[in-house]
Amino acid sequence: MPLTDKTGAPVTVDKKTDEFTISVDGKSVGLEAFAERDGQRIFHHTEIDDAFGGRGLGTVLIAEALATTRADGLRIVAVCPMVAGYLKKHPEFDDVVDPATPEILQEFPS
Repeated sequence: MPLTDKTGAPVTVDKKTDEFTISVDGKSVGLEAFAERDGQRIFHHTEIDDAFGGRGLGTVLIAEALATTRADGLRIVAVCPMVAGYLKKHPEFDDVVDPATPEILQEFPS
C-alpha cells in the first residue's frame, strides 16, 4: 500500500547513509537523522519543512524509520523528542527499544 500524508498526497521514504528522508511529489521535505553504534540505531533529529507542517509527515517518516530499523535487526534509541513521543504511543516497538544512556545523550544532545 502506498504511503500518503493526511491530504492523500503520495509520499516516499528513503534510507540513506545516516538519515531517512521523506519526499512529496519528488521533493525532499524532511529527514530523520540517525547514527549506528553497536547494534543500535540512535535517532537524534527529525526535521520537516515548515511549508509541509500539519500533514502528518513526521509521523509517517518516524513510523517507516522504526519499521526499517526493526527489519534491519537493530535496536532503537530515541534521543529526538519526536521519536520518543511516537514510541510512547506505539508500544509495539517496546521489544526493540533501548534507553538513551548518559554517553549517548552527551554525544547527541537533544
